[in-house]
Amino acid sequence: MNLIPRRSILLATAALALAPALHAEAPYPARPITLVNPYAAGGPADTLARGLARLLEARLKQPIVVDSKPGGAATIGTGFVARARADGYTLLIGTSAGHVVTPLMQKIPFDGVADFAFIAGVANQPSVLVVHPSVGVASVAELVALAKSRPGQLNYASAGSGGATHLGAEAFLQRAGIQITHVPYGGAAPAIKDVLGGQLQMGMLNLGATQAFIADGKLIPLAYGGAQRSPLLPQVPTMAEAGFKGSEVSTWYTLAAPKGTPPAVLEVLRKAVAQAQADPAYQTLLTSLGAERLELSPAQTTAFVQADKVAMGQLLGKLNLLDK
Repeated sequence: MNLIPRRSILLATAALALAPALHAEAPYPARPITLVNPYAAGGPADTLARGLARLLEARLKQPIVVDSKPGGAATIGTGFVARARADGYTLLIGTSAGHVVTPLMQKIPFDGVADFAFIAGVANQPSVLVVHPSVGVASVAELVALAKSRPGQLNYASAGSGGATHLGAEAFLQRAGIQITHVPYGGAAPAIKDVLGGQLQMGMLNLGATQAFIADGKLIPLAYGGAQRSPLLPQVPTMAEAGFKGSEVSTWYTLAAPKGTPPAVLEVLRKAVAQAQADPAYQTLLTSLGAERLELSPAQTTAFVQADKVAMGQLLGKLNLLDK
């Protein structure tokens, strides 16, 4: 009877025990990454996600597939990532709607803040109040006067309930004391399409999605939602200059992963984002979207989102939109 030497048995056992560890420690990323956009394809979030993905691909040396999952006021895509495996291969372009506002407005099966590991701030995108030329107004004051003469007869488009394009408009309507019917869409692209077609009279929409149509005269800009005038629309007053300070609600974007993603993986992603944001192509991308830089560390991003949750809770309370 042949006996296997005890030393051989021990070596074989050690090798078997070490094999899973060696496999688990394969450098991240070792395969393609999915970046979920919780809005419709073709809109500002999609454009930002695809531009950022290309810049990150160059640093991570792996393909990044942008997957649009619109609907549910950004909660379908956001929830998908919250439930994904926490391994760094499913990421989210997050916004206030999915992380903060919709969870405050309705019951959803995930926590928009606690169920995520925030990697970085990506961009901040103020909105612009635009109207179809057929409306026949050239200023916010004229729009308010028209709405008061036709209460409830005008409609406005937003990129989705609970997003900045919705809340900014509602804050404006409340301050102006006017009634304009809200028509939510699954993203900026379909919203703009119906405003351009004249089915809806106006929208509080992202500048990046509207600036080409403003330049062509197909949309009339009345006021900008940033703290200062946009260099792309220097002739257009801010909401504050138009007399409606407090209606400035911007769309911010973050990069997030599911809670529990390994710290080493998050650090790889953080470094890649920092390198991408230092690339001149990144500023070109933001300019094309009418967006501002939002460079935050993981801790700063988490604090930023938590602070936004407090601020949005107060705004939603004033608008009677909080979930009871």
